[in-house]
Amino acid sequence: MTHVVTDPCIKCKYTDCVDVCPVDCFKEGADFLVIDPDECIDCAVCIPECPVNAIYADTDTPPEFESFLELNQRLAKSWPLISKRIAPLPTAEQWKDKTGKLASANLDG
Repeated sequence: MTHVVTDPCIKCKYTDCVDVCPVDCFKEGADFLVIDPDECIDCAVCIPECPVNAIYADTDTPPEFESFLELNQRLAKSWPLISKRIAPLPTAEQWKDKTGKLASANLDG
């Protein structure tokens, strides 16, 4: 089992989760983070740290976010590792409560 970062992270990119990860499984894109399923040890310490509730266990992912399982797996192969907390995006406060952000996401990394 692994964990997955979903839509609420897009355009926010809070990295509180990165600080608590014991195995450095987060990868950083321009607009959001993903979890590398090959590195995640299913410890779940990242879940309560996310201020926008964007992280789920793969088996608990809401139906509207199921596409993020494949997206995390695919993007984790090319995005760079992030192992330390950084400031959220300047747009975080304006985007944190919006939904359906995937269409506006920069998937290039």
